[in-house]
Amino acid sequence: MELLKRNIHMDRVRVQAVTQFTLEDDVNIPENKPDVAALNLEKGELIIDEIKPGTDSVTVRGRLGFVVLYHTMEEGSSLVVLDSKMPFEERINMQGVVPADTVTVDGEVEDLSMNMINSRKLNIQSLITLTARVEELFDVEVPIAVHGDEKVEYRRMPLELAQIAIAKNDIFRLKEEVALPSNYPNIFQILWSNISLGDVEFKVMEEKITISGDIRLFLLYEGEGEDHPCRSFETTVPFSGVLECHGCREGMLPDIRYHLGQQELAVRPDFDGEERSIGLELVLDISIRIYEEEKLEIISDLYGVSKEIGTTTGRANLRRLLAKVTGKTKVTDHVRVTDGTVLQLLHSEGNVSLEQRSTVENGILLQGSVQVKIMYITGEDEAPYGSTQAFLPYQYTLEVPDIAPEDMGEVRAEVEQLQVTMLDGEEMDVKAVLSFSTVVFKTIPMDLISDINVSELDTGKMSSLPGMVVYLVKDGDNLWNIGKRYYAPVDSLRELNALESDELKAGQKLLIVKGS
Repeated sequence: MELLKRNIHMDRVRVQAVTQFTLEDDVNIPENKPDVAALNLEKGELIIDEIKPGTDSVTVRGRLGFVVLYHTMEEGSSLVVLDSKMPFEERINMQGVVPADTVTVDGEVEDLSMNMINSRKLNIQSLITLTARVEELFDVEVPIAVHGDEKVEYRRMPLELAQIAIAKNDIFRLKEEVALPSNYPNIFQILWSNISLGDVEFKVMEEKITISGDIRLFLLYEGEGEDHPCRSFETTVPFSGVLECHGCREGMLPDIRYHLGQQELAVRPDFDGEERSIGLELVLDISIRIYEEEKLEIISDLYGVSKEIGTTTGRANLRRLLAKVTGKTKVTDHVRVTDGTVLQLLHSEGNVSLEQRSTVENGILLQGSVQVKIMYITGEDEAPYGSTQAFLPYQYTLEVPDIAPEDMGEVRAEVEQLQVTMLDGEEMDVKAVLSFSTVVFKTIPMDLISDINVSELDTGKMSSLPGMVVYLVKDGDNLWNIGKRYYAPVDSLRELNALESDELKAGQKLLIVKGS
């Protein structure tokens, strides 16, 4: 007799560790840069150069690259850009990691602050979060049939399972040309740029994945002319494309994550030879996980009628899709400027941080804040540009019916919309729309039959059982357990007792004929 099995393809995070550390350094202003009068905007990007697994730990080397926009009182230029980098090396404890493992590390700049020590020196502080994980693919064998000549009773259990169909990383390159409107001056020098993506959507098609979304571009630049007028330009450019993906089919469930990696922005001459065209070249690093849902019947229990059949079982965790959900919430607040007055808003950008998440009844409670940076014109000759930032707290429950703590998936958070308007010269109204998404799988812990062994029936045990008996049903009894106890097929019990269903009631009488 042979137990037939089916492989269910699964993926999991075998080991994961999160660490936080602070980077701090004093940076001197290069000799070719003018003195700092006031700081306006800053941004940082974490670049990971090397990931070296060891035994129970991994060493990560990289750089924090940062850019600062500051105001100067010196003649020639009022806004100046300074960029530099800070190297780091961090050891992360990861119990169970070995040198042969493939470890992925995601880095995030949680907080970046810059302060003037004097006009020629800045202090840079940043809180860095590194998340290291070892992901692996594996198979779980589930019993689906029994092959052999012996008479066997087996119980089937219907399951809806989600198994991994495709797991890979890919890149998607974007190239776009953006032209300045006719009423904008030609570009002399770009002072500040910010590129982000919005409304990104992936769809699984036959042998491919389509991607679409928007590129959001902001430029602050000096225009051509005697006074080099400072202008801001903001636009949204839609994009779309296709990723080849062998084995994809419509109806599969995508869990696809992306990160905006390499960014190149260049000013190019237009058809008339004027510096009015902006070339964008972007690289999206994409992590692709595609799952396939399947209805399957497995053998959960069996017993022999003419032979003794023993089973060996093992514990395993299977999964089914619980929910793929998205949600949105609005955050509003007023931001007051403490230094000077606001004459005109130049630029605003927001970044959402997810600081806490916990399961509640039928949902995931999300808590965090939105960091909003605002740059504006003051109208004051000595300090014509100003900036401020604010942290807007939020709390939102992403609805996931029947979720348990062990089911929680990774939640992605984005600032979908950000609007800042002036109320007066000292106060601004900030409105943000935050979007959240996650894919949640329900964990199904099970004892799976991994092997069977067949032996002759115990003659002593069989002789102690009556050949025919009228059995009085007790609470908790069912046809399966009764048949297993008396080595009687379930169908025979149902036929002998003219049962229209398998439901039994306490006190009900059943006729049982051993081995019939």
